[in-house]
Amino acid sequence: MATGRTHRPATRSRGIPEATVARLPLYLRALTALSERSVPTVSSEELAAAAGVNSAKLRKDFSYLGSYGTRGVGYDVEYLVYQISRELGLTQDWPVVIVGIGNLGAALANYGGFASRGFRVAALIDADPAMAGKPVAGIAVQHTDELEHIIESDGVSIGVIATPAGAAQQVCDRLVAAGVTSILNFAPTVLTVPDGVDVRKVDLSIELQILAFHEQRKAGEEAGPDSGAPAPAARAAAAAAAGDRKGPDGDMPAVMPA
Repeated sequence: MATGRTHRPATRSRGIPEATVARLPLYLRALTALSERSVPTVSSEELAAAAGVNSAKLRKDFSYLGSYGTRGVGYDVEYLVYQISRELGLTQDWPVVIVGIGNLGAALANYGGFASRGFRVAALIDADPAMAGKPVAGIAVQHTDELEHIIESDGVSIGVIATPAGAAQQVCDRLVAAGVTSILNFAPTVLTVPDGVDVRKVDLSIELQILAFHEQRKAGEEAGPDSGAPAPAARAAAAAAAGDRKGPDGDMPAVMPA
């Protein structure tokens, strides 16, 4: 089985748009579920609904793969699973190192979906000497002093950063200097990397804030423009503008906590 350091996915060389690449895992997840139910074929409409996209976009995406389906029959599920897996580089082994084994890092280490999708957790790294040697998900945690040696010996090209924000850039720099060219960043900070290094950021707090925005908007729509009752945010702003610092529980702080 090939390793991640000697092979790169074919998506860029074939000119597949980034937006299409971002949707391929959605199609693969839906197709895998169909395959597990022994469904032999699927129409573009059915697959698009399962993946949460429209069927025209799906057909356009699949045209980049050279897969057009059969009129009246649809797409062969098993072949599409293989085709998309190959395009995403999941038909080969990708050693991954996770740096920062706190609650989040430990949860990632215990995630069972890595192995089934072509990713092998090669090492768990933490800066706390007390963590060294402790097993997490059946893997002994190693100290950050070993990072460069591990990357070289295991052929790691994908690094996962789950450290506090203050340590993330330094960890990123060490990963890149040691040869890692793809980074999945869970730290709540923006990383600076050189050309040729890909970073994907997962920020749970930002996603929650976006959801809060939509919840607030829905609440405003339900109240309606003629309800006569301002939304909670509007009431708070009006009270602040009027210098009102009193509330049912006494004095309110001049600046509400973020």
